[in-house]
Amino acid sequence: MRVLAAMSGGVDSAVAAARAVDAGHDVTGVHLALSTSPATLRTGARGCCTVEDSHDARRAADVLGIPFYIWNLAERFRADVIDDFVDEYAAGRTPNPCLRCNEKIKFAAVLDKALALGFDAVVTGHHARLENGRLRRSVDAGKDQSYVLAVCTREQLAHAVFPLGDTTKSDVRAEAARRGLAVADKPDSHDICFIADGDTRGFLERRLGRQDGPIVDAATGDELGRHGGSFGYTVGQRRGLNLGRPTPDGQPRYVLSIRPVDNTVVVGPREMLQADVIRASAPVWTSGEAPALPLDCQVQLRAHGMTSDAVIEADAAGGLVARLVQPQSGVAAGQALVVYAGDEVVGSATITAAERTPVAT
Repeated sequence: MRVLAAMSGGVDSAVAAARAVDAGHDVTGVHLALSTSPATLRTGARGCCTVEDSHDARRAADVLGIPFYIWNLAERFRADVIDDFVDEYAAGRTPNPCLRCNEKIKFAAVLDKALALGFDAVVTGHHARLENGRLRRSVDAGKDQSYVLAVCTREQLAHAVFPLGDTTKSDVRAEAARRGLAVADKPDSHDICFIADGDTRGFLERRLGRQDGPIVDAATGDELGRHGGSFGYTVGQRRGLNLGRPTPDGQPRYVLSIRPVDNTVVVGPREMLQADVIRASAPVWTSGEAPALPLDCQVQLRAHGMTSDAVIEADAAGGLVARLVQPQSGVAAGQALVVYAGDEVVGSATITAAERTPVAT
């Protein structure tokens, strides 16, 4: 096959490209330039799109002996990832920019361009498996990235190659070292690449402006403190609330909900975070067809969260309702609800609400 290897400048994408070469494919490497002002991106090795990464990607391509190009997708990235990130927080939701980048950039913009140029598939360093067209978890549970790939359609997965899904991260690093790839010991990325100083709240305030409002108690409605913008908070947050009045029992308060309409942050005890009914919209089924519903399954509600046994069913608006066997805490609107059958990804949807089933009296 003629394949395009998306090379981020990290160890995973470099080894994925190397394995594609070993498999006999005609491989071309490409690095994505995602900022109109590269100096505004985080420097060093803690982001995924740093100013040094294009150099690391080019050096890896040189070692592998493959052609290498840089594609400028900065405007598309700004519109589909950065602006979406800001809009979602402004609406009281908590987005996942890495998931959106996979959906809109790597498996839409990049794949579409690759196919138009005559490539058969795009190779990435994601830790996930594809078996007979089915997306499955990586064998390395600690590095599994199937959650952020669950937005991909059947057609997109048909043109994707994930060479690392059968390998642990430690083995990937060892392989990179054996191949003479300088990125073998490069740290993994953890930060949001377009927030250079790591200050998400400050980034949002610069975009949206300071918007003072109340922090109120869920039980009493009393104002407990003030904030500079409800966009700076997320459901489940405990730290940084700066409340002037402690609880009578000394227990911490958590963000329970965000009301952008009146710029209010609602806080309360941890037990009020519990939810066992999750509503989600715009489902995407990785097989191309919706499964028979209701479906006994497992669901994952955030990128690094635990899975829960659940039953999912359709709602009247074309979305999904997941009824969890055991409640989870801190479920935030805007995150993805990903449906699993064992280690296979069945599909995903965007969380719109989390509720607690009333206790019968």
